[in-house]
Amino acid sequence: MAATNGSATGGEDHRIPVVFYFDYICPFCYVGAHRLQRITQRYPVAVEYRFVEIHPDSPAGGRPVSELGYPPEQWRRMNEALTAMLEADGLLMAERTFTTNSRQALLLARTVLQRRPGRFLALHNALFHAYFVDGRNIGETAVLESIAADHDVGDCLMPVDDRQALAGLLEDVEAARSTGLTGVPTLIVGDRAFPGAVSMDTLAAAMEEHTRGGAPGETH
Repeated sequence: MAATNGSATGGEDHRIPVVFYFDYICPFCYVGAHRLQRITQRYPVAVEYRFVEIHPDSPAGGRPVSELGYPPEQWRRMNEALTAMLEADGLLMAERTFTTNSRQALLLARTVLQRRPGRFLALHNALFHAYFVDGRNIGETAVLESIAADHDVGDCLMPVDDRQALAGLLEDVEAARSTGLTGVPTLIVGDRAFPGAVSMDTLAAAMEEHTRGGAPGETH
């Protein structure tokens, strides 16, 4: 779903097309979303948001992160990399003890983007902040009702079994599959995919390359 938010200069026809695949319960998406918003202050960008549910089997009531099944060494490396990114970007994160089901949060955000695009970015950031900084369970309807009310989008809160809303999420999943996505976050700049929470230098280089129309260089 497209949005033309966050451009520094230039007309809409000259914006750099970017697609952002993410989930609100992915910590690297939290970092990636922050970096995307920073880069849009430097380059004229049109962002298309794609909402991808990464743990549909998790209950809305939450479950311990230990049940995600990562091998201990991989989990350690992931958290070391995440900590370094958070420190580099000056981002806060509470201790993560649980994961949750993100479907209703994704449905809320996607519906807001569709119906109230001017309110989307604030809600988008609020959902990340609620989960990763405040440690709130965004899988719970009551929590989402509170966040939606704070942003005056309570009418956009969709039930998890709403067929039309779910069809929209399925479109985003199918788009991810069609591009051969292996995980989130993934940014696509023009026709070039960048998996993971890539560095600001990499993003800037991609923007410059797209603007020049030159051959892609290697990522940093």
